[in-house]
This record gives sequence, C-alpha cells and structure tokens, in this order.
Amino acid sequence: MTQPIQFLERYWNHTAFRPMQEDIINAVLQNEDTFALLPTGGGKSLCFQIPALMRDGICIVVSPLVGLMKDQVNNLNDKGIKALAITSGISYSELDTLLDNCIYGNYKFLYLSPERLQQDLVKDRIQQMNVNLIAVDEAHCISQWGNDFRPAYKNIKILRELHPTVNVIALTATAKPDVVEDIISELDFISPKIFKASFQRPNIAYMILETDDKQYKVEQILKKHKGSSIIYVRTRRATIEINSYLESKGFSSLYYHGGLNSKEKQDHLTLWSQNEKEIMVATTAFGMGIDKADVKNIIHVNLPESLESYYQEAGRAGRNGGKSFAIILKSKTDEQALKNQFLNVLPSIDFLKQVYRKLCNYFQISYGEGEQTVHEFNFNNFCKTYEFNTAITFNALQILDRNSVISLTQQFNYQAKLQFLISNQSLFRYLETHKQFDVLVKSIMRTYGGIFENLLKININLISDKASISEDVVLKSLHQLKKDGVVDFQYSNTDAELTFLVPREDDKTINRISKHVEQQFNLKKHQIDAVIEYVTNNALCKNRQLLDYFGENIKTDCGMCSVCISKKGTKTESKSIIHDIIMLLENQPLSSRKIIENLSYDDKTVLTTLQVMIENDILELTPNNTYKIKHT
Repeated sequence: MTQPIQFLERYWNHTAFRPMQEDIINAVLQNEDTFALLPTGGGKSLCFQIPALMRDGICIVVSPLVGLMKDQVNNLNDKGIKALAITSGISYSELDTLLDNCIYGNYKFLYLSPERLQQDLVKDRIQQMNVNLIAVDEAHCISQWGNDFRPAYKNIKILRELHPTVNVIALTATAKPDVVEDIISELDFISPKIFKASFQRPNIAYMILETDDKQYKVEQILKKHKGSSIIYVRTRRATIEINSYLESKGFSSLYYHGGLNSKEKQDHLTLWSQNEKEIMVATTAFGMGIDKADVKNIIHVNLPESLESYYQEAGRAGRNGGKSFAIILKSKTDEQALKNQFLNVLPSIDFLKQVYRKLCNYFQISYGEGEQTVHEFNFNNFCKTYEFNTAITFNALQILDRNSVISLTQQFNYQAKLQFLISNQSLFRYLETHKQFDVLVKSIMRTYGGIFENLLKININLISDKASISEDVVLKSLHQLKKDGVVDFQYSNTDAELTFLVPREDDKTINRISKHVEQQFNLKKHQIDAVIEYVTNNALCKNRQLLDYFGENIKTDCGMCSVCISKKGTKTESKSIIHDIIMLLENQPLSSRKIIENLSYDDKTVLTTLQVMIENDILELTPNNTYKIKHT
C-alpha cells in the first residue's frame, strides 16, 4: 500500500476522506511541520495515524486526556495496529518494560501525557526509538491564552531536541487566532503548513430558549425534534433525575456520569450508540472521542462554562449533515449560578498552598519526597478531615492537576483483594458442606495463581462471568466466606486515584505556578463573560456570534437560530399568534402550559402575547388559572 486512501480503506473501511484530511496527511508525509484546526467530528486522529502507518517507526502522541488515549489505543489494537498508552499509576518496572516494547516490539503508536516528558527514563528511551512523527493532540493546551492551558505542554519541545529531524503535527478543535500563533511559536514551527477548517456548521441551528421549567421544556423539544439526543447537565444527580423524568414520560432514555463503573459506562454507551436507547442524559464527561453521526439534538440544561467547550459539545450534533439543534435552556438565575460555580469558588493562592500541604500530610509525604507515588483518594473524607469547603477544594485540586503538581484521575472503581486463609485440603472439606460456594471458589482458584500465598487484587466482574453468577451474589458469597474464616476479603471503593508528580516542597511548589494560576483565573473570567454575552445577545445571529468569537467574520445570518427565527417572526407573528390562540381556546379554557404545548412559538412569545390579550380584553383568566376568550 502506497497511498493514504488505501490505508483508510483497509483499516477504517472508508472510501473517501473528510474535508482537508488528505491535504493534511500529504503535508505530514512531505515532512512539513503541520498545524490542523479541525472542528469536533472533523477526524483529527486520522491526520497523524495514517502518515505514521505509512512510515517505518513509531509515532509519539502527546495528549492530556487519559480516557481519549485509552479509547484510541483500544481502537487501534482492535484493527491489529500495535499501540500503547503510558498513563498514571504505572510502576517503574512496568514503565521500563513498556518503553522497551516500543523500541523492540514493532509498535506504531506511543500515547503519553506531557508530564511524562519530565521523566529521565522516558526521555532516554524515546531517544532510542525510531520515531517517525510527533503528534500533539489538544494543542491549545500549550498556549497560556488557550482553553485548559497546561504548563506541562511546554515539555513537548524536548521531543524536538531528542529527534530534531522528525516533523510535528499539532491538532486542535478550538483555537482563537492568538492561540494559533502561540501554538506555532511554542512548538518551534518553521514555515508550517497551516490548515484551518471553518467553524461554520451550517446544518446546526443554535438556539437559546428561556424557560423556568427546564424538564418540561426538554420534553417539548424531544417531542418536536425526534431523534438521537444528548442532554448535558452539571451534576450526577441531575442526570438521574432528568432520566427518570423522561422515562416516566415514555422516552427511551438512560444516563452517564463519572460515578458509573467501567462496565456501566460501556453498557450505557453501547445502548445509546446502537440506537437501542435514543437519549443520553450526561455530564460533560460524556462525548469525548465519540463519533456518532446521527445525533439530532444537543441540549444544555445549564449554561456551559466556556464557548470553547460549548462549541465542542454542540458539534457532536449533525455529523451526518442532517439538520440538527444545539439548544441552551436559560432561566433568570442561570447567569449568577454560572458565576457562583466557576468564579466565586476559585481558590486563593494561600488556600492552594494550604490544600497542597494538607494533601501531603494526608498521605504522609515527607519534605523532598513523594514524586510519582500513587494513592487511592477519597475526596469527601479529605475535605471532612480538614474541614475544607468541597467546591473550592475541588477547584484547588483541579488547578494542581492542570499545573502538573498532581495527577488526579476520577475513576470511582471498586477494589477487591482476596487470599485463601486455609489449606487446599481444608477448603475442599469446607465445600462439601457449603456446596453453594463450589463453582465460585473453583473459578477463583483457576483464575488466580498464588491466591493461597498472597493477598491478590481480583476482578469481581471477571469472576462473575466465569462462574455465571451475578456480581451481587459474588460479593455476598465472599463476605460470607470471610465471616467463616475461609478468606481474607478486602473490598473498598475509592472515588479517585492521585499521583504526586513533583517532590514535596510546600509553598515553593505553589510559588512556581502562582503566575500561571492568576493568568488562568483571568482567562476563566473572560470565558464566563463571553458565555453570558452569547446567551443574552438577542440582536446578532447566534451562528455569527460563535464564529466571531473564534475570529471568523461572516456577514450573512444563518436564518435558523433563535435570533434569526425571532426576527423573521416579528413582522407577521403578532397577528398569527393571536389568531392561533383564539382558535385553540374556542372549545375550552386552557392553561398557559397547554397553550405553549400546542403552538410552535417559543415560550416567551406565547406568554407575552397572552398578557397583551388580557390587557386588551380579548382573554380573561378563570379561577382555575386557565385562559378563556372574553365574551362581551
């Protein structure tokens, strides 16, 4: 195979590239430093994967997103392409082995976080590798003006020093013009090939809808625009509440949040991806790396935290080119709630120092020690121990993570450890009188060698599958075996895994990042202001507002966003809506909700018209708070 299209057909079963993909691939193959700005769903990963496959050697992929790294590695391995990811929690000896595999094992892709480039072992082994390409994913993270700036991205220059003749491709979905310039400068590009796709998504109608009853409004939208949908909410609790509400209304719905275990996440994703379930109610943890073509609606029940993140989330709609809707639901209290959640809970530098010191004490890290140590972390217990405010403390930990002081992986996994405490012979005598445990015990013995000698980590899900017993029954049985003195069984859940990335130096550690932190705070304020301006500006086309934000100026309105529709309707709508309301009320009085439900106008327009009709003695309110035609 000598042409990019042949690799696309063989490994991805596609017969044509998406716009700009082939040009980007050819630029990379010509050894050019390449910058690719492709909106969400534009197929960025193929732009480095195909050139890397076409060359001898291995491609180094730098990414801050552990979940996305794992997904891409799994997808490549499923295609028979050897790839691995170096994530947190890997021991030194395991890291040593993995890096050796990259040198001698014919691997094509090594995915790693930018923090890994601080380790001497990693740098030494990369220098020994036959590197054919360096790919920088989420490249906006390298710019101090970019969304989710991560100082560790500055380490990427090290790769250029280790392999000065290897070209680099930088990829991102969201970057304003000043960020693009910053990326090119930071990565030391000389005469780069720059590919910038338009941010224009002509098939998406961007809507801002005002409502005080968001659940009911979601129901209305889903009835009007039937099809695959994602509903984004801010909290786990909200995913469950809205999902329950939709199920009670007969919708095919399920939910997704960071607290689900891996199997639940995969099951829910599969049901939604295969259209066995139509609606996914999710936190923003959902969607990254998912390329479902037929999503009709993206509904944000809360205001997004930035226009960058909103554009990426909204861009998951309509990838098949069909008309789709990106809708933000807005109420009177939302603007203040957004500021409260993202600005009023930003920690001071002094509080950041306090949290870091207490974190080191919590895990008994000595001064000058702790680098690359991994710990199970119960966030709520930590806050309770030191009487910290949970919201401000969580933001402090996120800042420490983003600035490469710690790595915090929210995983909500359940760790189980087991050891048989009695001899083999005694165990079989026990099973003679406790036959209900026979299959379970034998399944464990055949799966885990050395379980009589050592306390081993076990996989409850794997044991459940092997023994054809539900996980609940496995757990109950193991607890009973522990009670009977047969096993030592330890079972605990942890809501996160925390890795210290630098040695403990208390205030010095934070002083080094304080300038970056202040800069990030200013950027966050700018992003919140931009979101509020976007959702409140009802004079300019929503599509044009988004494009302006990303430095793309067009003079033509989209004709289908909430602003454009309201402008279209203002001349003729007043008479027609009054007529439609009168026709609706001819037979019986109706509540405002029923009137809105039966008309295609937005809530605010209907409610304003009802008030005008009462003031002009066309309608009157009944004692039951319904509207009826006033007869004179």
